[in-house]
Order: sequence, then C-alpha cells, then structure tokens
Amino acid sequence: MFVTAATESFPDLGPDAVLECLIDLGFTSVELALNESAPGGWMKPSEVAADLDGAVQRCGATKRLDVAALSVQIDGAGEQYLGQFEAVCKLAKALKVVTLVVPAAPLGTPFNEEIERLKKLVALAALEGAVVAVRTEIDCMTQDVDTPLVFCQHVKGLGLTLDPTCYLTGPHNGKPIDKLLPFVRHVHLRDSTKDDFQVRVGQGDVDYGKLITQLQRVKYQRALSIHMTPIEGLEHTAEIRKLRLLLDSLL
Repeated sequence: MFVTAATESFPDLGPDAVLECLIDLGFTSVELALNESAPGGWMKPSEVAADLDGAVQRCGATKRLDVAALSVQIDGAGEQYLGQFEAVCKLAKALKVVTLVVPAAPLGTPFNEEIERLKKLVALAALEGAVVAVRTEIDCMTQDVDTPLVFCQHVKGLGLTLDPTCYLTGPHNGKPIDKLLPFVRHVHLRDSTKDDFQVRVGQGDVDYGKLITQLQRVKYQRALSIHMTPIEGLEHTAEIRKLRLLLDSLL
C-alpha cells in the first residue's frame, strides 16, 4: 500500500499549483480528477474525448508524480457518456493507470439500470486494461453495505473505491465492511465522526490502523488516497500533511 492524494482535495488550486503543493508535502503520486463541472478537476472528460493526444500530454506532465488513479465525473448521458468514458479508458492506458474511480448512481435509480451502466463501463475499461472502482457514497446506491456487494457479485470485474466515511457518517453507520474488502481497488480517506462528514485529523472516529490491517488481510496493495476538502479556520496543507504522516506511520 502507498499514500497518495486527490486533486479534489485542493478545489482552489490550479493543476500546476496542486502538483507543487503535493511535492512540497512529500507525496510521490497523485489521483487526478477528470470532472466536467466539479471543483478540483484536472481536466474535463469532454476535453479528453475532443483531444486524446493533448490529454495524454497534459495528464502525463505531473512533475515526477506518478498517477495513482483517475477519478471520472461525466455529466453527459447515453452515447455521449459512454464515448467520453471510452476516451478516458484510452487515456488511462496511455498513462499506464489501472484504476478508474467512478461515482455511484443516486438513490432512486432503478437497480437494473445501474447494473447495466456498470457492466458497460467495466467492459470498456477492460479493453484498455483498466479496472472500474465504483465509489461508496452517502445519498447514492452504494451507501448501504449490501448494495455494492451485490453490484460486484453481478458485474464481473467491478471493484470498489472504499470511502469509510460512508459507513461511519451515513444512515447505515455501524455496519461491518468486511464483506466488501475483497472487492476494494481504491480507498478514499479523511477523518470523520458519526455526526460530521469531515473533521480535523485526529478528532474523528476513523480507525486507520484497523482499516489497514483489514486491507492487508485481503492482500490489498494499492493506494490510500487522501480525499479531504478545506475546513474553515484550519490550515489545509497542515491537515493533509498530518494525515499523510499518520498513514505512512501505519504502513
């Protein structure tokens, strides 16, 4: 396992500034966000689809930082959605990136509809040697431990981006996550409590040591990605550094 950080953790910084900040904080890799509209994006999926060669050049210029994963947020639908995702898969292959983090469908989405979407994404990614890791998220279909498990059982090759906060702060808090661990392909981390999605590092209830031990048991060897946004009144880079040092000390 190794510690990385997501560009989404720095919504107020541009691409070059994010890289310089991560290098100053001692990171050796980065999770690049390909967001169409959300803050913290490295570039837009529509830009990747429009100019793949340019995207490869831009996403490959990471100032010696390895790219640990691509986090993909596409706003389109139908063929446009699949076309942009296919372009992202080709980008991943060019960058030698395996993990593609994708959001889960919102609550209320028909189960079979989400299954079909995930099957299509997994098939496109497999053509380029990539793995789709759907995120566990509050207010999405993966907020309950049982649903992402069923997704992975029904969609061969699907993995999970485990966000422990989802099962600490969300409506299904307290449920054990052990049955999800064999399917984990990426991890998002911050500190949280049952009442607050994100708190100051060290003041939350996330048991990083226990989580790392659980992941080691299933031979997880991929990234632990710091995925936390600024908290008003706190020095954000100091919080990021604190969590990096804590995780490094546990590995």
